[in-house]
Amino acid sequence: MIRSAILCLLLFASQAAFPLGEVSAKEKAALVELFHSTNGANWKVSWDLDAPVDSWKGVEVKDNHVVAIKLFMNNLEGTLPESIGRLKYLTHLNLAFNSITGVLPKDIVKLKSLKILRLEMNRIKGSLPTSIGQLQELQVFSMFNNFLSGSIPPTFGELKNLRELNLSSNNLKGIIPKSIGKLTKLEALGLFENSLEGTIPEELGNLIKLKELVLANNQLGGAIPVEFGQLASLKILQLQNNRFNSYKGLQEMDTRQFLVFDTDEKTLNPKFNEIQLQRTRMADTKFEDVDDNE
Repeated sequence: MIRSAILCLLLFASQAAFPLGEVSAKEKAALVELFHSTNGANWKVSWDLDAPVDSWKGVEVKDNHVVAIKLFMNNLEGTLPESIGRLKYLTHLNLAFNSITGVLPKDIVKLKSLKILRLEMNRIKGSLPTSIGQLQELQVFSMFNNFLSGSIPPTFGELKNLRELNLSSNNLKGIIPKSIGKLTKLEALGLFENSLEGTIPEELGNLIKLKELVLANNQLGGAIPVEFGQLASLKILQLQNNRFNSYKGLQEMDTRQFLVFDTDEKTLNPKFNEIQLQRTRMADTKFEDVDDNE
């Protein structure tokens, strides 16, 4: 009886410490810094900093912690502050289709609960964090149409829960890491329009759940891996505008599986050419965000 009373008192005290809809001072301060560093006064929908945090546009609070920030297409301008790394309960961060500049905060890898990271269609520059592998819960990493440079860190291969990786339309160089082939849950891989070189790793043939593979407009060379024949779930494959010297690996694939197929090769089995009826949107918009659903 006494023990139950103590538990009730502790629960009441915890609720009293954080009024309904509020969070800790540390988490609120991180949100306020994000607001000021991205010109919050001029957002399409701004925040009333005097109102409860859970009433702020795009902020979701659970158990007095910030678990989501969804400010898709909300006219954010400026840089992301390092303090964003203090939001350790954050599972969703969607700041896509804004005008965010600067580099990725190095402390973003402290968001160990993060599942969805969408920063596409901004103006973020600099390199990707080499310690990205720390985000073990990550399912979506999308940063297409930015100004990222440097190479793709091999530590992406440690993100075993990743379903979507889209780095299209950036300034990335170097090779495609073999470690990407460890991402057995991956369904979409977009590396369109960078300056990637070298050969396609045969390890990509391990991605048996892959539905979209977009490698067009790079400087990739060599032969298409015969292991592509293992990609039975693949529906979209785009390889055009590279430097391949052999497409024989494609002969291991079932042409009937594709919705979109694009390659520079003109001497393939004619069945491949027949598939090119659905050449529609640009590769980097196939992964287009759908407002704040994720």
